[in-house]
Amino acid sequence: MDPTLTDLLLTPILGADPAGPRVTYYDDATGERIELSALTLANWAAKTANFLRDELGVAPGDAVRVDLPAHWQTAAVLLGAWWAGAHTVVGAADGTATTVALVTAAGLDDADESEVAALSLDPFGRPVPDLPIGVTDYATAVRVHGDAFTPSGTGPALAGRSAADVLGDARRRAADRSWDASSRVLSTAPWPDADAVVDGLVAVLAAGASLVQVSNADPAAQERRRTTEKVTASYPA
Repeated sequence: MDPTLTDLLLTPILGADPAGPRVTYYDDATGERIELSALTLANWAAKTANFLRDELGVAPGDAVRVDLPAHWQTAAVLLGAWWAGAHTVVGAADGTATTVALVTAAGLDDADESEVAALSLDPFGRPVPDLPIGVTDYATAVRVHGDAFTPSGTGPALAGRSAADVLGDARRRAADRSWDASSRVLSTAPWPDADAVVDGLVAVLAAGASLVQVSNADPAAQERRRTTEKVTASYPA
C-alpha cells in the first residue's frame, strides 16, 4: 500500500522532534493561543481519521470536502482526512462528488453532502449550538475516538493529485523559500483552496519546519511575536 500524505508528512517530524512546537495558532481578535507538538497534532489527526472512518463511513478514495479557515483544528482535519485515504476538496464545492463535508456553522447552508460535520473552532471545545438534525458536532464526536490510526488504503490526496505528487510540489515550494527543519514560519495567509493549503501548511510540514499561524492579525503585535516565537521566516514574505 502506498503511504498516505499524512504518513509522508508526520513520520519524519515525529522521528526528529515529537515534543517540540509544530503548529502554534493565534487569533488576535480573541487573544487565543494554542500550541501543538508533532505528537499532539498526530493524535488529533488520528482521532479525526477514526471519526471519519468509523462514524461518517469514509473509505479510502472517498471525496471529503473541507471548508474551514486557517486554524490548528483545520490542520488536524486535513491530516486526518488524508490519513483515512480521503480525496480532499478544499473550500466551496467544485463539482467533485463529495460524500462528506466538514464546515463551520456559516457553511452549513451550502453543505448538501450526505454526511456533514460542523466545527465551532472554539478553543475550549464547546459544540456548535442549535445544529440541524443530521449534522454531527465535530468537537463532541471526535474526542471519544482513539489517538492512534492505521490506514487501510489511499486515493488521490488533494485536488485529484496523489500524495507523492503533493509532497513533491510542497517540497519544491519550501525549497524556493529556503524553509528547512530549522525554520519557524509566521503565516497570516488564509487557506481558501487546495493551492493555499499546500503553500501555507503542507510546505511547512514537508520541510520539517514549524508553523505560527495567525488569524485576524494585529500588525502592532507582529514584531514582538516574531521575537517571542523565534520566527525565522514570514509567509507571505
